[in-house]
Amino acid sequence: MSIRPYRDIVRRKSRQVMVGPVPVGGGAPINVQTMTNTLTADAEATIAQIRRCEEAGVDIIRVSCPDEESTRALHKIVKASKVPIVADIHFHYKRALEAADAGAACLRINPGNIGSAERVREVVKAARDHGVSMRIGVNAGSLEKDLLEKYGQQLADACDYPLHIGVTEAGGLRTGTVKSSIGLGSLLWAGIGDTIRVSLSAEPEEEVRVGYEMLKALGLRHRGVNIISCPSCARQQYDVIRTVEALEKRVAHITTPMTVSVIGCVVNGPGEARETDIGFTGGGNDTHQVYIAGVPHHRLKDANVVDHLVELIEKKAAEIEAAKSKDSAEEADRHRTAAE
Repeated sequence: MSIRPYRDIVRRKSRQVMVGPVPVGGGAPINVQTMTNTLTADAEATIAQIRRCEEAGVDIIRVSCPDEESTRALHKIVKASKVPIVADIHFHYKRALEAADAGAACLRINPGNIGSAERVREVVKAARDHGVSMRIGVNAGSLEKDLLEKYGQQLADACDYPLHIGVTEAGGLRTGTVKSSIGLGSLLWAGIGDTIRVSLSAEPEEEVRVGYEMLKALGLRHRGVNIISCPSCARQQYDVIRTVEALEKRVAHITTPMTVSVIGCVVNGPGEARETDIGFTGGGNDTHQVYIAGVPHHRLKDANVVDHLVELIEKKAAEIEAAKSKDSAEEADRHRTAAE
C-alpha cells in the first residue's frame, strides 16, 4: 500500500489475449489504441497516418474496412505497420474474411450488424484458421433497449475477457478530452479496462497523446516526461505558462518515463519537487532553485530556464536508459549462466 492508498488501483483480473505480438489483459500494461481516418483504400495516406501515431507511441491501430478496395489495400498497410492492425468490420461479413486473409492481427466485429449466426461462425472460423484474435465491439448506441434492460451494463462482472473501453461520441480535442477523462478515468480507477481509445474529433495521434496522459495521471502507465506545473498567480517568479508551453514541445520526443515539476514560487514548489525526478521552483531576484531526485541541487540565475531544464531532462533520460541497458545485460548474463 502506498502513502496515498486512495491512489492505489487494483486492476480487474482477466485472461490474456494476443493482438499480434502485443499482449492485452492478464496483467499486461494497458494498451493505447487509435483509429485511422484516411480512406483505407489509399494505402499511402493510411500508412503515413500510422507512422505519426507510431511516433506518438500507439500500441494498436484500428483500420476501417468498409469495402473490397479497403481489404485489398490492407495487405500493404499491415506489411508497413510496426504495430498490430485491427480490421474494423461492420455489416459485410466477407470483409472480415478478406481482412483475416490480408494479415490483420485482430478482427473487430459488431454482432448486432454483421448478419446471421452462420455468418458469425464463418468469421470465427476465418479468425481461427489465420491465428487472428477477435474483438467484439458493441457501442451503447447500437444495443437494443430490451437487451440493456435485461442484462444491464456490468460486463466486467460477467466474463474474464480483457475489455476495451472508450467514450465513442466524445467531441473535439478539448471537450472530448474532458468527457473521455471522466468516463474512462472512472472505469480505470475501478480497475476496469485493459486497452483504451480516446475518441476525439481530432487527428489520431492526438488521441494517443491524450490516452497516455490519462494513464500517467492515474499512475497506470508512464511514457515520456510527466510535467507537473502550477496554474501560476501573482506570486510567480517567472512566466510559468510560457515556460511550460515551451518545455512540453522541447521534450515531446523523449519516451523515457520521468516526472518534472515546474512551480512558480516557494509555496508549493519544494513539496512538489520532493516527489519528482527534477524540480524547478521560482525564487526572488530571478534566482531559482533546482531539485534533483527531490533534493535541492543548485540555484539558477538565468533567464533561459527552458534550455537549462531541457538539458537536465535529456541528461536524466540518458542515465535512466543506460541503467536499463545495464540491467538488461546483467539479466541476460544470469540467464546464460543458469543455462550453462
